[in-house]
Amino acid sequence: MPSAITTRQAPGLRAPARERSASGSLFLLLIAVCTAVTAANIYLAAPLLPLIAPDFGTTPSAVAWIASVAQLGYAAGLLFFAPLGDRVNRRRLVAWLSVATTVALLVAAVAPGTAALAAAVFVAAAATVVPQLLVPLVAARAPEDRRAQHVAAVIAGLFTGVVAARVVGSLAGQAFGWRWVFGGSAVLTLALGLATALALPAERRVRAGGLFSGIAELPGLLRRSPDLWRACLRQAGMFGAWSALWTSLALLLTGHGYGLSTATAGLFGLFGLTASAVAPLAGGLVDRFGAARVVGTAYVLAAVAVPLFWFGGHVLAALFAAAIVIHAALVASHVANQTLALTTTSTPATANTAYVVSGFAGGALASAVAGPAFGHWGWTGVCAVAGVWLVLGWTTTARRR
Repeated sequence: MPSAITTRQAPGLRAPARERSASGSLFLLLIAVCTAVTAANIYLAAPLLPLIAPDFGTTPSAVAWIASVAQLGYAAGLLFFAPLGDRVNRRRLVAWLSVATTVALLVAAVAPGTAALAAAVFVAAAATVVPQLLVPLVAARAPEDRRAQHVAAVIAGLFTGVVAARVVGSLAGQAFGWRWVFGGSAVLTLALGLATALALPAERRVRAGGLFSGIAELPGLLRRSPDLWRACLRQAGMFGAWSALWTSLALLLTGHGYGLSTATAGLFGLFGLTASAVAPLAGGLVDRFGAARVVGTAYVLAAVAVPLFWFGGHVLAALFAAAIVIHAALVASHVANQTLALTTTSTPATANTAYVVSGFAGGALASAVAGPAFGHWGWTGVCAVAGVWLVLGWTTTARRR
């Protein structure tokens, strides 16, 4: 399949092996740290809901939709901005998106009401797509036999950011207030985003077609690549199940059942470090056994985690076990599916857009349903939503196209 652009890359992208080895680890570390900081912005609102609600004279469950707005914003940003990685200079794009995210986070910090906060969170999440502009670059620079391991390093950074959003966000919010959390995240985003932009290799891209023509290519790309289509739907199911459970967890832990403080509930996010630990292992397994086996195993783990989460509504130890299992399942599935998406077409940035948009759209929809489900049926309703998303993600892709 012909590429949508012709790319002239500077020598930095085709450096000798020894040069890549010397600088590659530091470059990969910087991208992983930048990914952690920017990914945290997507989930910053979820652990702060118990603090945001009293400021606006409402209940946490009534503002739970703001967490879904962040995921929808991220999906929208991926749809419009991530395909540009195949078409424009990534240095400039990363820098401008980092500035836009910073401004939106500062607006969120001074928001006078839920509508203004939701709008700012949407814009911040839409602009914080920098990691998904960098993953295709990491995959392209990696040795073929270790590509999944390099992708896994960035994914480990992503999930570390998710954990930091819950743990650090909760602790800082309890100590200084939720507005200062958004302000502090703005400063970190600007610093890491600009540093990463400066470290990126120089590129000169000759663009063919319109700036946003990559969006029009997505349906045809999915039709021509069954592997990409399957990866998209399976990750949408897996990520939806995780999102329903994880974004609703603060409501369970700070509610009548456990009655924990926001800061204490935030410490529960430390179990998410499972994802950071599992990512390198998952990358090695994908390189050795292939993506399909790893994804199948991940779905089995997730199917075990959902009833454990339900039991955890009454027994805290079960909730601990469920958190470990669901993060292991999610990150293993993510490493396998994203590696497949990045290597199945000749336009990796556009394919990665289709993959990540599908995943976050599935997550956003599941979170949006989980909030009302918790209000009507409690924690059992949330677990039911997670189970439905897993069933849909697997059964819709069980037969080969």
